[in-house]
Amino acid sequence: MSHLNGKTALVTGGGSGIGEAIAIDLADAGVAVTICGRRAEPLEETASKITANGGNITCIVADMTDPDDIEKLAQNLLAQGGADIIVNNAGFSSKVRSPLFIGADEWRSVMDVNTMGPAILNRHLLDSMITKGEGDIVLIASMAALRPSVLGGVAYSAAKVAAKAYMEVLEQEVKRYGIRCLTVCPGEVDTPVLINRPLPPGKDERALMLLPEDVSAAVMMALSLPRRATIKEIAITPTVPRDRTADIAAAQAKQFPEG
Repeated sequence: MSHLNGKTALVTGGGSGIGEAIAIDLADAGVAVTICGRRAEPLEETASKITANGGNITCIVADMTDPDDIEKLAQNLLAQGGADIIVNNAGFSSKVRSPLFIGADEWRSVMDVNTMGPAILNRHLLDSMITKGEGDIVLIASMAALRPSVLGGVAYSAAKVAAKAYMEVLEQEVKRYGIRCLTVCPGEVDTPVLINRPLPPGKDERALMLLPEDVSAAVMMALSLPRRATIKEIAITPTVPRDRTADIAAAQAKQFPEG
Protein backbone atom coordinates (compact mmCIF):
# COMPACT_ATOMS: atom_id res chain seq x y z
CA MET A 1 0.00 0.00 0.00
CA SER A 2 2.99 2.28 -0.55
CA HIS A 3 0.99 4.59 -2.81
CA LEU A 4 -1.07 5.62 0.25
CA ASN A 5 2.01 6.92 2.01
CA GLY A 6 1.92 10.70 2.30
CA LYS A 7 -1.79 11.04 1.59
CA THR A 8 -4.33 12.67 3.92
CA ALA A 9 -7.60 11.24 5.19
CA LEU A 10 -10.62 12.22 7.26
CA VAL A 11 -12.45 9.53 9.20
CA THR A 12 -15.71 10.56 10.85
CA GLY A 13 -16.73 8.70 13.98
CA GLY A 14 -13.09 7.80 14.51
CA GLY A 15 -13.25 7.40 18.29
CA SER A 16 -14.31 3.74 18.37
CA GLY A 17 -15.36 0.71 16.38
CA ILE A 18 -15.01 0.67 12.61
CA GLY A 19 -13.84 4.29 12.42
CA GLU A 20 -11.06 3.67 14.91
CA ALA A 21 -9.91 0.54 13.05
CA ILE A 22 -9.82 2.35 9.71
CA ALA A 23 -7.96 5.32 11.19
CA ILE A 24 -5.32 3.01 12.67
CA ASP A 25 -4.86 1.08 9.43
CA LEU A 26 -4.61 4.25 7.36
CA ALA A 27 -2.03 5.71 9.73
CA ASP A 28 -0.04 2.47 9.60
CA ALA A 29 0.00 2.86 5.80
CA GLY A 30 1.60 6.29 6.12
CA VAL A 31 -1.53 8.40 5.77
CA ALA A 32 -1.89 11.61 7.80
CA VAL A 33 -5.27 11.02 9.43
CA THR A 34 -7.81 13.42 10.90
CA ILE A 35 -10.57 11.87 13.00
CA CYS A 36 -13.70 13.56 14.25
CA GLY A 37 -16.52 12.75 16.61
CA ARG A 38 -18.86 14.33 19.13
CA ARG A 39 -16.70 13.58 22.19
CA ALA A 40 -13.03 14.39 22.66
CA GLU A 41 -12.10 11.52 24.98
CA PRO A 42 -12.68 8.62 22.53
CA LEU A 43 -10.86 10.55 19.81
CA GLU A 44 -7.89 11.05 22.08
CA GLU A 45 -7.83 7.34 22.92
CA THR A 46 -7.66 6.49 19.22
CA ALA A 47 -4.98 9.12 18.72
CA SER A 48 -2.83 7.67 21.50
CA LYS A 49 -2.84 4.28 19.79
CA ILE A 50 -1.79 5.82 16.51
CA THR A 51 0.94 8.06 17.92
CA ALA A 52 2.33 5.10 19.88
CA ASN A 53 3.05 3.49 16.51
CA GLY A 54 4.53 6.68 15.07
CA GLY A 55 1.46 7.66 13.09
CA ASN A 56 0.26 11.15 12.16
CA ILE A 57 -3.13 11.93 13.73
CA THR A 58 -5.28 15.01 14.35
CA CYS A 59 -8.50 15.08 16.39
CA ILE A 60 -11.39 17.48 15.80
CA VAL A 61 -14.61 17.50 17.83
CA ALA A 62 -17.56 17.84 15.44
CA ASP A 63 -21.20 16.83 15.40
CA MET A 64 -22.18 15.29 12.07
CA THR A 65 -25.84 16.21 12.62
CA ASP A 66 -24.98 19.91 12.73
CA PRO A 67 -24.40 21.58 9.33
CA ASP A 68 -22.46 24.42 10.96
CA ASP A 69 -20.12 21.97 12.67
CA ILE A 70 -19.68 20.11 9.39
CA GLU A 71 -18.76 23.30 7.55
CA LYS A 72 -16.23 24.29 10.25
CA LEU A 73 -14.69 20.82 10.04
CA ALA A 74 -14.43 21.07 6.27
CA GLN A 75 -12.92 24.56 6.39
CA ASN A 76 -10.35 23.35 8.90
CA LEU A 77 -9.32 20.58 6.51
CA LEU A 78 -9.35 22.82 3.44
CA ALA A 79 -6.98 25.21 5.21
CA GLN A 80 -4.56 22.28 5.36
CA GLY A 81 -5.06 21.31 1.72
CA GLY A 82 -8.19 19.19 1.97
CA ALA A 83 -8.33 15.40 2.19
CA ASP A 84 -7.32 12.75 -0.33
CA ILE A 85 -9.56 10.17 1.36
CA ILE A 86 -12.88 10.78 3.11
CA VAL A 87 -14.31 7.94 5.19
CA ASN A 88 -17.91 8.72 6.13
CA ASN A 89 -18.26 6.35 9.06
CA ALA A 90 -20.19 8.24 11.75
CA GLY A 91 -23.66 6.82 12.31
CA PHE A 92 -26.10 5.34 14.77
CA SER A 93 -29.52 3.74 14.95
CA SER A 94 -32.53 4.87 16.91
CA LYS A 95 -33.40 3.30 20.25
CA VAL A 96 -36.91 2.65 18.98
CA ARG A 97 -36.69 0.30 16.01
CA SER A 98 -40.30 -0.43 15.08
CA PRO A 99 -42.23 1.73 12.58
CA LEU A 100 -45.22 1.37 14.91
CA PHE A 101 -43.59 3.40 17.70
CA ILE A 102 -40.75 5.59 16.41
CA GLY A 103 -41.15 9.36 16.72
CA ALA A 104 -40.10 12.36 14.66
CA ASP A 105 -37.03 13.28 16.74
CA GLU A 106 -35.45 9.86 16.32
CA TRP A 107 -36.26 9.80 12.61
CA ARG A 108 -34.60 13.18 12.18
CA SER A 109 -31.44 12.43 14.16
CA VAL A 110 -30.85 9.08 12.44
CA MET A 111 -31.37 10.53 8.96
CA ASP A 112 -29.17 13.53 9.75
CA VAL A 113 -26.09 11.62 10.89
CA ASN A 114 -26.29 8.76 8.41
CA THR A 115 -27.40 10.64 5.29
CA MET A 116 -27.31 14.42 5.58
CA GLY A 117 -23.94 14.53 7.35
CA PRO A 118 -21.94 12.69 4.68
CA ALA A 119 -23.66 14.54 1.85
CA ILE A 120 -22.87 17.99 3.28
CA LEU A 121 -19.33 17.08 4.32
CA ASN A 122 -18.48 15.63 0.92
CA ARG A 123 -19.96 18.66 -0.85
CA HIS A 124 -17.67 21.00 1.06
CA LEU A 125 -14.54 18.93 0.32
CA LEU A 126 -15.18 17.82 -3.27
CA ASP A 127 -13.82 20.92 -5.01
CA SER A 128 -10.40 20.24 -3.53
CA MET A 129 -10.47 16.66 -4.85
CA ILE A 130 -11.67 17.81 -8.26
CA THR A 131 -8.79 20.28 -8.44
CA LYS A 132 -6.31 17.51 -7.61
CA GLY A 133 -7.88 15.21 -10.18
CA GLU A 134 -8.28 12.29 -7.80
CA GLY A 135 -9.63 11.21 -4.43
CA ASP A 136 -11.50 8.49 -2.59
CA ILE A 137 -14.87 8.81 -0.89
CA VAL A 138 -15.88 5.90 1.32
CA LEU A 139 -19.22 5.49 3.06
CA ILE A 140 -19.75 2.85 5.73
CA ALA A 141 -23.35 1.83 5.17
CA SER A 142 -24.83 -1.43 6.43
CA MET A 143 -26.43 -4.64 5.26
CA ALA A 144 -29.60 -2.77 6.26
CA ALA A 145 -29.08 -0.79 3.06
CA LEU A 146 -29.48 -4.02 1.11
CA ARG A 147 -31.89 -5.86 3.40
CA PRO A 148 -33.88 -3.42 5.55
CA SER A 149 -35.23 -4.95 8.75
CA VAL A 150 -36.74 -4.13 12.11
CA LEU A 151 -33.56 -5.42 13.77
CA GLY A 152 -31.55 -2.55 12.31
CA GLY A 153 -34.53 -0.27 12.78
CA VAL A 154 -36.89 1.40 10.38
CA ALA A 155 -35.14 4.78 10.50
CA TYR A 156 -31.63 3.29 10.26
CA SER A 157 -32.61 1.04 7.37
CA ALA A 158 -34.18 3.96 5.52
CA ALA A 159 -31.16 6.16 6.20
CA LYS A 160 -28.69 3.58 4.95
CA VAL A 161 -30.75 2.88 1.83
CA ALA A 162 -30.75 6.64 1.19
CA ALA A 163 -27.00 6.89 1.86
CA LYS A 164 -26.30 4.08 -0.61
CA ALA A 165 -28.45 5.81 -3.24
CA TYR A 166 -26.61 9.06 -2.55
CA MET A 167 -23.26 7.35 -3.17
CA GLU A 168 -24.49 5.89 -6.46
CA VAL A 169 -25.53 9.33 -7.70
CA LEU A 170 -22.32 10.90 -6.38
CA GLU A 171 -20.22 8.34 -8.23
CA GLN A 172 -21.98 9.20 -11.49
CA GLU A 173 -21.08 12.86 -10.93
CA VAL A 174 -17.45 12.63 -9.84
CA LYS A 175 -15.88 9.63 -11.57
CA ARG A 176 -14.97 11.82 -14.55
CA TYR A 177 -12.70 13.77 -12.20
CA GLY A 178 -10.80 10.67 -11.11
CA ILE A 179 -12.66 10.37 -7.80
CA ARG A 180 -13.56 6.86 -6.63
CA CYS A 181 -16.64 6.13 -4.52
CA LEU A 182 -16.95 3.05 -2.32
CA THR A 183 -19.98 1.97 -0.28
CA VAL A 184 -19.31 -0.71 2.35
CA CYS A 185 -22.25 -2.71 3.72
CA PRO A 186 -21.20 -4.68 6.81
CA GLY A 187 -23.39 -7.18 8.62
CA GLU A 188 -23.30 -7.35 12.41
CA VAL A 189 -20.06 -5.92 13.81
CA ASP A 190 -18.97 -6.22 17.43
CA THR A 191 -18.73 -2.54 18.40
CA PRO A 192 -19.70 -0.48 21.47
CA VAL A 193 -22.88 0.82 19.79
CA LEU A 194 -24.52 -2.58 20.23
CA ILE A 195 -25.23 -1.70 23.86
CA ASN A 196 -28.00 0.58 22.54
CA ARG A 197 -29.96 -2.27 21.00
CA PRO A 198 -33.30 -3.21 22.53
CA LEU A 199 -31.65 -6.56 23.37
CA PRO A 200 -27.89 -5.99 23.74
CA PRO A 201 -26.01 -9.08 22.51
CA GLY A 202 -23.99 -11.15 24.96
CA LYS A 203 -20.56 -12.69 24.65
CA ASP A 204 -21.74 -15.73 22.71
CA GLU A 205 -23.65 -13.61 20.19
CA ARG A 206 -20.76 -11.19 19.71
CA ALA A 207 -18.36 -14.08 19.08
CA LEU A 208 -20.11 -14.76 15.76
CA MET A 209 -19.99 -11.14 14.57
CA LEU A 210 -17.47 -9.34 12.42
CA LEU A 211 -14.78 -7.31 14.13
CA PRO A 212 -14.07 -3.68 13.18
CA GLU A 213 -10.71 -4.68 11.72
CA ASP A 214 -12.48 -7.00 9.26
CA VAL A 215 -14.38 -4.06 7.80
CA SER A 216 -11.23 -1.94 7.78
CA ALA A 217 -9.37 -4.67 5.89
CA ALA A 218 -12.02 -4.52 3.16
CA VAL A 219 -11.71 -0.74 2.94
CA MET A 220 -7.93 -0.87 2.80
CA MET A 221 -8.06 -3.49 0.06
CA ALA A 222 -10.21 -1.21 -2.09
CA LEU A 223 -8.05 1.84 -1.41
CA SER A 224 -4.89 -0.12 -2.24
CA LEU A 225 -5.97 -0.77 -5.84
CA PRO A 226 -4.32 1.31 -8.58
CA ARG A 227 -6.24 4.42 -9.57
CA ARG A 228 -7.45 2.77 -12.77
CA ALA A 229 -9.56 0.31 -10.73
CA THR A 230 -12.63 1.04 -8.60
CA ILE A 231 -14.58 -1.16 -6.22
CA LYS A 232 -17.96 0.50 -5.95
CA GLU A 233 -19.59 -1.68 -3.29
CA ILE A 234 -18.58 -4.27 -0.72
CA ALA A 235 -20.96 -6.44 1.30
CA ILE A 236 -19.22 -8.18 4.17
CA THR A 237 -21.06 -10.47 6.58
CA PRO A 238 -20.29 -12.95 9.36
CA THR A 239 -19.55 -16.42 8.04
CA VAL A 240 -21.70 -18.28 10.58
CA PRO A 241 -25.29 -17.02 11.01
CA ARG A 242 -26.81 -16.74 14.46
CA ASP A 243 -30.35 -17.07 15.76
CA ARG A 244 -31.75 -13.54 15.99
CA THR A 245 -35.31 -14.44 16.91
CA ALA A 246 -35.11 -12.85 20.37
CA ASP A 247 -33.40 -9.75 18.95
CA ILE A 248 -36.17 -9.22 16.42
CA ALA A 249 -38.88 -9.69 19.04
CA ALA A 250 -37.23 -7.06 21.25
CA ALA A 251 -36.91 -4.66 18.31
CA GLN A 252 -40.62 -5.01 17.57
CA ALA A 253 -41.57 -3.95 21.08
CA LYS A 254 -42.02 -0.37 22.24
CA GLN A 255 -38.82 -0.31 24.28
CA PHE A 256 -38.53 3.43 24.85
CA PRO A 257 -41.93 5.16 24.90
CA GLU A 258 -41.96 8.87 24.18
CA GLY A 259 -43.26 11.47 26.60
